[in-house]
Amino acid sequence: VLVRAKQWYQRRVRGSVPNWQKLTGDEVKEMIYKLSKKGLTPSQIGVILRDSHGVNQVRHVTGTKILRILRAKGLASKIPEDLYHLIKKAVAIRKHLEKNRQDKDSKYRLILIESRIHKLARYYKTKSVLPPNWKYESATASALVA
Repeated sequence: VLVRAKQWYQRRVRGSVPNWQKLTGDEVKEMIYKLSKKGLTPSQIGVILRDSHGVNQVRHVTGTKILRILRAKGLASKIPEDLYHLIKKAVAIRKHLEKNRQDKDSKYRLILIESRIHKLARYYKTKSVLPPNWKYESATASALVA
């Protein structure tokens, strides 16, 4: 009998802090505040805490997620991180298309990315993360990511 191999990594379900973890919740929160003031996004903060400080899950140490910690302190960005990166990508493609007007593939990719932006914005409006009158416009997009 052939058994299929597992094709993905599953993180162990553990709600407690590992016993080798030396940092306390307050120390981790202070690190999060410092890294956020340097201009890092929540996912970048998580990677730095994991790789440099051995905090595998901030949620287990502090009891809350990085973005919620930043929101409580008022340090979270106005637009969500995933939407920000899509807008940044669309701005880069538009800039490329100004120089290379014949690039049909980039034109098509821009259409796909902008449709993802609109879909994500619609979702965030229903979840009240974005204001109901927020709208993505390609002309003002470069100001959002600058």
